[in-house]
Amino acid sequence: MSVSAAYLLRSPEEPREPMDWTPEASRRARGFAVYAALRSLGRRGVEDLVDRCCRLARRFADRLRQEPVIQILNEVVLNQVLVRVAPPTGDADAATREAMRLVQEERVCWLGGTRWHDMDAMRISVSNWSTTENDVDRSADSIIRATRRQV
Repeated sequence: MSVSAAYLLRSPEEPREPMDWTPEASRRARGFAVYAALRSLGRRGVEDLVDRCCRLARRFADRLRQEPVIQILNEVVLNQVLVRVAPPTGDADAATREAMRLVQEERVCWLGGTRWHDMDAMRISVSNWSTTENDVDRSADSIIRATRRQV
């Protein structure tokens, strides 16, 4: 009854995750939040929200792409950006994990880790209605700082 995906990485030291021990998808009223969003925003409002999150994800990728040691692994067509640190020498997986740790430690934004095509990557998901261009720029700067601290 657990929920698992490549982007849901957990270390052995983490506490037990309740979602892995309950039939989460079987709970009542799971669709209520979607109904409320559609009722509140309307079809056009939801469309605008999705378009804005996708545009901000592309902004993230465009900003990070300017750094020589940062790779964008996916074609950014939705709200997801996969980022990898690829230093000229050294272990790219380790550099990516360390950059992610430093970003999380700085607390400007939150991003998680994943494995994609057998490579470690940072997974950026732009999905909050209140995210702004300034938030994206500050977050990208945090990732760049974390990367430069290693290279």
